[in-house]
Formats: sequence, C-alpha cells, structure tokens
Amino acid sequence: MPRRARLDAPGALHHIMVRGINKAAIFSDDQDRQKFLDRLGENIDAAKCGIYAWVLMTNHVHLLFKSGSKGISAVMRRQLSWYAQYYNRRHRRTGHLFENRYKSILCEEENYLLALVRYIHLNPVRAGMVKTMEELDRYPWSGHCVLMGKKKYDWMEVSYVLTQFGSRKNAAKTAYRSFVNEGMGQGRVPELTGGGLIRSKGGWSKVESARRKGKREESDERILGSGDFVNAVYKELEEKARLQLKLRRTGTTISKIIDEACDENKVSVHELKGGSRRRKVCSLRIQIAMRGLDELGLSMAEIARHVGVSTSGIARAVKRFEEGTVEL
Repeated sequence: MPRRARLDAPGALHHIMVRGINKAAIFSDDQDRQKFLDRLGENIDAAKCGIYAWVLMTNHVHLLFKSGSKGISAVMRRQLSWYAQYYNRRHRRTGHLFENRYKSILCEEENYLLALVRYIHLNPVRAGMVKTMEELDRYPWSGHCVLMGKKKYDWMEVSYVLTQFGSRKNAAKTAYRSFVNEGMGQGRVPELTGGGLIRSKGGWSKVESARRKGKREESDERILGSGDFVNAVYKELEEKARLQLKLRRTGTTISKIIDEACDENKVSVHELKGGSRRRKVCSLRIQIAMRGLDELGLSMAEIARHVGVSTSGIARAVKRFEEGTVEL
C-alpha cells in the first residue's frame, strides 16, 4: 500500500521523529550532538520556526516543532541533508544515515502540547539513560534542561512552554517540573507516536465511546487530534491547493521554473532533458523537482516528464535528498 503524503501545514504543531537506518546510531559522540543542535538553531532562525521540546537519543531524534510560513519540509531537508553529509565525512562512512523519510505527525496544540512536551523530554528516562529527575534536569541533550535553566538555546521557545504553567517564571518552572515528574513512570504512549484512528480521535476511551454511540468521526493516521481538528486541517490543505492553482494561473509553470533554473546555473535545457548524468545537472533536476512539488503541487510523474528522467528516478532523487545522501 503506497504511503500517504506527509502533511505540512504552515504555522502548525508537528511531532517529528528521525531515526537511524536499521536502528543504527546517528550520533557517535557529543561533538555530533552539538553540531546537530547548532545547525538546527540556524535553520530554525532562518525559517522563523519554533521548537517547544526536543531530545537527542543515540539512534533517533524527537522534535516538537511549530512551523513557519513555509512549513516543515524545507527546514527538515536542510537539517537532515547537511547533518548526514557532515556525519559521513567526519566518520568516513558512506550510504544512508536516516531510515526512510522522517516521520511527522500534525498535532492539535490545544489538547496535546503539554503531553507531548513531557513525553519527548522523558525519552532518556524510558531508555534508562537517566534514573531521577535530578539527572534529567542536567541531561544536556534534551530541551528539559533548557526549560530548567541549565543550558540556553535562543531558538527554543522556553517562555511559551513555561507560561502554560504560570505567569511567574520560577513558579512556572516548578509547576512544569512537577508535571514532568508525574509522568516518570508513564512508559511508552503509542497514541503520541502512532495509532492512526486512535490518535486522531484522542485516545482509546474516545474511540470506544464513539463506537458505543454509533458515531463516526473523521480520522487520519498523520494527525494527532479530534475529528474537528482533522476536518480543519483538511480545509487548510484545500486552501493550499487553491493557492498553488492561483500561482500556476499567474504564469508560474514547471517549464518556467526549468528555464529560470537552467539560465541561473548555466546549464542548457537540452542537456537537462537529455538524460545527462553530470553531477551539476543531476543536482539541478532535484532543485527543480523540489520547486515543482512545493510551489506547484505537481506529481513526481509530471515533473519527471519535464526533466527527462523516469518517475522512479525523480522519486529516488528526492528521497536521497531528504535523507541527506546527495549534496546540492
């Protein structure tokens, strides 16, 4: 069964999970972790996004991400492609670093923000890397230590999270810490990272209640929220599709994108469409493909017809770019 397109709603809350291929490590030491965070800060600032919670584990990363006006895709592509290239160079390895595409769940902020902040920050406890709240307070590779004032990253939305617990900073910090402490024995919560229909309805209790009442509600495995929230997301996506249509009607076409890109990079259109495998031409095809996907909402098949390669070739190129195994 083909996987469904990732939801990328600008200004929305996303729980993002990135895993190493075959569960392999993506961080070998603290230098790798710090490099990842430094680059993340640059990308977050440039895209005017926000991070409410994060944790770096040995073979995976969790981010609670408030996207900017351009959504999450561009930011995550830049982050993961850069890091994969850095990691491979530093550790003299080749091949994929990350497992498939990163996973992203669009979340209903009103009902799930605090639960997600706690769940993400308790990852080191569930993994047995830290045992107590005092150890978690000092664990340097989680946003919890930033909320507790042990480290500082300007790109993390500390004030926004703490104000959910009170208007006075110290009191809010104490209340937040108590909230996290209450979840120390919580264990894994599939609803927050998977579960499809259960997730979209807001948990098993709501699913069972709806079944008893004979009610059906909109659901989507890519969304953490109620049926009303799912419908609101669908409506926004329809609006995005209308904007893409408007852009096409103003004269922006894949042919125009190709002409502009070839002219800017001094590559002939004939070479681009002629199947050239020159590195510069291959990189240009990926750039054009990403613009076609993001700006015009075109299918990979349609893009492929315009750039002189197969649909599977475009799909593989985009996948390699998203995984960071190809450098533009």
